This record gives sequence, structure tokens and C-alpha cells, in this order.
Amino acid sequence: MKFIRNIFIGVLTLCVALIGIIQYVSISALDTLIEQAESETRPLSKWQTTASDLTVNDNDLVNVIFVGNNWQGSITVIALDGYRKIGVIDGIPDKLERLKEVRSQFIERMLYIGIRELVGEGNDQFVDDMYSSNDGRKIIVSRPSFADVVAIDSLTGEVVWRFPVAGFRSDHMAISPDGKYVAVSASTGDLVHIIDVETGLEHAQFPSGDSPHENIYSKDGKHLFHASIGNVFSPLDIDGGGLLKGKRVVQVVETTNYTIVEKFDMRDKLDAVGLEHISPAVRPMAHTSDEEYFYFQLSFLHGFVEYHLPTGKITRKIDLPKVTTAPKTKYVNDSAHHGIAISADDKTLCVAGTMDDYVAIVDIQSEQYQILDGLGKKPYWVVTDKTGSHCFVSWSETDQVSVINYQDAAEVARIDVGDHPQRVREGVLVFPQ
Repeated sequence: MKFIRNIFIGVLTLCVALIGIIQYVSISALDTLIEQAESETRPLSKWQTTASDLTVNDNDLVNVIFVGNNWQGSITVIALDGYRKIGVIDGIPDKLERLKEVRSQFIERMLYIGIRELVGEGNDQFVDDMYSSNDGRKIIVSRPSFADVVAIDSLTGEVVWRFPVAGFRSDHMAISPDGKYVAVSASTGDLVHIIDVETGLEHAQFPSGDSPHENIYSKDGKHLFHASIGNVFSPLDIDGGGLLKGKRVVQVVETTNYTIVEKFDMRDKLDAVGLEHISPAVRPMAHTSDEEYFYFQLSFLHGFVEYHLPTGKITRKIDLPKVTTAPKTKYVNDSAHHGIAISADDKTLCVAGTMDDYVAIVDIQSEQYQILDGLGKKPYWVVTDKTGSHCFVSWSETDQVSVINYQDAAEVARIDVGDHPQRVREGVLVFPQ
């Protein structure tokens, strides 16, 4: 009995000492970050267009492309007309306040540094995703490191409202077709918040699996397609994943009251077609205009699978070239490929070969593809423009964005942006008078 008690006391002492060390390291790191924040000059406090010849519509709105520079905490603004960089929006105007708030909280400061070192690859994650409001006066931004979503006034640069998410990290978003709501994944809270764009209040929420990730609204706004990716930070980097990777599910959510109408584990779908060795963690996804065929990227997979929603079956697996020689433990958050989009005619996919440093333009019917390499390093997001004729690709390691024409499989523009670009979205801004 005494032996067991001594073991218990020893383990308890070790845990207390370990927590003390982590606290000390976290406080020291945050003190350094706060000191840097007190002396730094943010990119810009508001949007200040550098172009006077922009096309402005009757509502004083300019069509733009937003690029979220995750590590820098800024949003590069690019004119859709001519693909010119015309300004920068600060995604973290309240950075100093938030850092001081994190430092004052016992659990939050440890997790802040933990997320910074693991998911953030040693960097803060300040701008993950963003959308503009329909009137172009607010930019809605998810900020993983600050575990929140904020609305930033596009003319003053000030925070209009702030919504802290459940848990300790916010992630991917989607905006409803009518522009009224944004869905944001609370990646450690295992749920998705639906936030009113105008007020910043929660409209609804629904549960997810471990690490909620991708969100896509249906074209009519009646459904939301959602996937959770599991614990990408766990050390078990094998194709199948294993128990340490957590619960990974795909959900179809009806948006009248945000109820889950369909839910499945991709593991079952993969096993049914003999793909037991492939991870079931769904990364970015794209779908045909009739929302019948979905194209899922999966953790560690150099390629993607085709999924037929009405029958609930995987219909094809399409492999793309594996170029990288890096071990899977070096894959960024388990992402072999991260970013996929589809052309308006449903004929062509634009695929980010993240760890392979290329973009693939894939003919869906024939499965033939063209590889565009030498454009940049670590592409980490792809989205189709509203015309459906081009895709935008962010190069997270070389800090640029490419515009690629689907028909010609050719780059038509490349724009320098900020540090570690990830999400790219098309939107509008009210023109500053």
C-alpha cells in the first residue's frame, strides 16, 4: 500500500512540475510576443486602395479577391479587374489586447503556445478564412490563434464585433448564399457555429467529430456539407490513421434549423471499395453543380476520390504524381494535397499538390491531367472564381497567389501577397471616398 502511495505521489509531483515548466515557457513566450506587438507597425489599419481607376458599381462596390495571410495576420486585397494588388486589411487590429488576454488565462496560454508550435509550425495563426458582407463594409475573419471570429470595418479597420468560439481554435468558414450567416468550425470544440453576419450573434450550432474542418453551403443554401479531420497533430502518421486520429465524419446539415440529416464515416465507404489503407480524413472538397458528385481530398493521399452522394458510394480513386520524398511525419497537418476546386462546366478540377509543389488541372471524364510546377511552393488552397473559368491558388511557402485558366491549363497572373497565404475568397469592398 505504501509503495502504491509513493508511486502516486511521485506521478503527481512529476505532473505538477511538468505543468509548472509548461506555464513558465508559455508565459515567457507570450511576454516576448507582447513586447514585439507593442513595438511593431501593423501592415495597415484600414483598406487604402492604391488604384484610382477601379471599376465601381452603382453601390460604390469594387469586386476583389481576398487573400488571408495566416502567419502575418493581414488580408491582401486584389482587384478582380486586372489582378492588381490594391491594398491590405489588418486582420488583427486588436492583437495586443488579445495577447494580453491570453497571457492572463491559465489554460489558454498553454494551449496558445501548443497550437502555435504544432498546428502553426512554430508560427501564430492569425487569419485562416475571411468573407466580405454583401454591402462591402465588413470583413468576417476567423482567427485560430485567438479562437474567435471577428467582423472588421473595411473603412475604419476597427473590430465591429467579436465572437469567441467553443474551445481554443477557430478554423474554416463558409458564408450562406444570401450572405446572412457564416459557419465556422470550432476545431477543438468539436462543433460548428452559425453566426449572424450583421450582429455577430450565434444563430445556431451543430455537433461534429474531432477537429471540425471544411464547410460548404449548397447552391440554394438549404444544406451545409461538413467534414471533420481528426487529430492531425497526433504522432500516428500512417495511412489508416488509427484510434489516436479521433472521430472523423462527413455530415449533410439541413439549414432551416441546422439539423444533421446524413452522417457517415468515410472509413466505411473506403473499406467497401477495397481502400482500407487510405485515411478517411476528408480535407478540402468540391462538388458538381447538381451536388451529386463530390471530390474529396484525404489525409496522406496524393490525389482524390470521387463520391456519389445519392448512392453513398465511392465511384473512383484518381491518383496524381507523388513528387515529395519527405516522410509522412513532415506532411503539413497530414496534408499531402490540400485544395481542390471545380470549373463551372463540371468538366475540370484544379488540385493543389501541397507537398509536391504543383497544381494539377484534371479532366474529370478522362482522368488525364496537366501538371503545372515551378510556379511556387506548398500550394495550400484552391477556389474557382465566380465565372467558373479560372481558379485561384495560394502558394503558402513562397507568399504568392496564382490565377490559372481552366481551359488552357495556364497561369495568367501571379501576385505577391503576405506571409503564408492560405484561404482565398472572392468578394466586394465599398470604395473609400
